[in-house]
Amino acid sequence: MVDHFRFFELGCVILSFSILQIVIGQCSTGPKIRQRGNALNVWYLHPGTRLRVDGGLGELRIYCYTGRPKHIINIWQTALLQLDIVSDKYELYGGANENEVLAEYEQHQSFWAISPFSWKQKDVKLNPFNRSCVGIHSSEGYEVHLNIIRIDYWKVLLLGAGVLLFISAPKLSNNPLFYYVCGISVGICASFLVLVYMMSKLLPKRPIMYGFVIGGWTVGIYVLQYLWQNLRLMTEQYQNHVLSYVVFTGIVSFVVCYRLGPLTDQRSKNLIKWALQGTSLSVIFFSSQYQEATVAIIIIILVAYNFPAVWTSKLLAFWKRYFPPQAKLLSEAEYYEQGAKETAKALKELREYCSSPDCNAWKTVLKLKDPLRFASFIAGTSHLSDEELLAYESEARRTFSEYYTDDSESGSEC
Repeated sequence: MVDHFRFFELGCVILSFSILQIVIGQCSTGPKIRQRGNALNVWYLHPGTRLRVDGGLGELRIYCYTGRPKHIINIWQTALLQLDIVSDKYELYGGANENEVLAEYEQHQSFWAISPFSWKQKDVKLNPFNRSCVGIHSSEGYEVHLNIIRIDYWKVLLLGAGVLLFISAPKLSNNPLFYYVCGISVGICASFLVLVYMMSKLLPKRPIMYGFVIGGWTVGIYVLQYLWQNLRLMTEQYQNHVLSYVVFTGIVSFVVCYRLGPLTDQRSKNLIKWALQGTSLSVIFFSSQYQEATVAIIIIILVAYNFPAVWTSKLLAFWKRYFPPQAKLLSEAEYYEQGAKETAKALKELREYCSSPDCNAWKTVLKLKDPLRFASFIAGTSHLSDEELLAYESEARRTFSEYYTDDSESGSEC
């Protein structure tokens, strides 16, 4: 009987909140809805358009951009509506056309006094290819400017980061450093959920409190939005507290990750790899508002990633067979320079091998006629003696003179 009474009490609370919201909405939207019958203040913007609105009117003005035809060269284009206003006493409403903007405006006017879904930005991104509108309601003067960015480097960076993440996903899933970095990051972010859970334990477990929680969810969202908007200010004023909290939760997360250890199961690694690849494909998809082009890029990446290696090797062999690469001939100076460079590299590798434990030095010394020369070579001296260098230079001079003598004799006979 008590349970039925509690459920009845909870239903009454929810019903009272709903009726109160409807009454407040009707009271607040009485004179506003009549704006549908009047002419809307709709302005169509063009690239470079700058409009100035004086204060004191307090009416809704709608600004629309018709967009441009989709073309592959405009894949990273961004349409930005820049709002220049001194104070924050304004509201923004978005939609695909002026009717949707007006509907959203009327819906916000029918809400409670606290409007948690209002978004305040001074740089509003519009769809560069389709028609999009933004409504501005302010009692103060402001100025709007439509800026078309031909190549948004942030979108290019997102596309490159998505492709790089997709390619690096197999290696990252097997990297212990990536495991610790992700574990610490998730631990720092998840610690906020622990705080929320601890705060929920402090609330009394009564139906009337559940009613207030259900009816006052808008207040909670408003608080979260307020904290997010003032996050930079909080980190500047309470820098020591924020840093201490992040360091503490990071250390605890590292201890937990170290205790559990990196993943060894291949199926778990595959799940991480697939999650990273799915995230990278989502980043590529949202890197541009030209969704047809991003979908085509995703398809190309998936086909190239899953293309059989046997077919790739056959295609490369076929290409080299019918289109062999042209060999670049070296000049005499390049030939001697490359020979000296490769000889020095090989001698260095030989010294490192002879000094390593892999080489049995005593066994090698027994096979040599001059062990002291071998020891001096390992120590860093030249592998050629002075007599050998003199003999080599003499032989090179004799060969050089004979070559030019033969050329002169053959030339005189001709």
